[in-house]
Amino acid sequence: MREWEREQEIPEISLYCGLARNLSTDHLIPWSRGGDDSADNVVLACPACNTSKGDKGVFEWLGLKEKDNLHRLVAGKYLKQLMTLHETAGTLDVSKDRIIELCRRCLLPEVCERWGTVRELTCFCLESIFPYPNQGRL
Repeated sequence: MREWEREQEIPEISLYCGLARNLSTDHLIPWSRGGDDSADNVVLACPACNTSKGDKGVFEWLGLKEKDNLHRLVAGKYLKQLMTLHETAGTLDVSKDRIIELCRRCLLPEVCERWGTVRELTCFCLESIFPYPNQGRL
């Protein structure tokens, strides 16, 4: 409840870039990757952010350099959603020395290849648990 109250105090802006025009909701975990329509999975976004993010995860979209600039509300909601997915998959306690377990299951290996982080524990590992596109709802 406290989180919802804090969210209500935020002005109506894109939580990605701060613009306040033509806002719509963006699914943190995209619908096409199994995300739902719950309040915990949506944030306000401007058309440019919503379009450029598309069906990517937040970290995949922002990359390693911008991930730490996330609005606190976005980061909190997103990490809560990812934690639930990992808990369901039984991968919540995979440590750095067992990263290969996540790599074998990862659905986004091209992201790690693009950033040169193959077999490194990064924020991309959090998104590795996404269901395949159109695989089904959470």
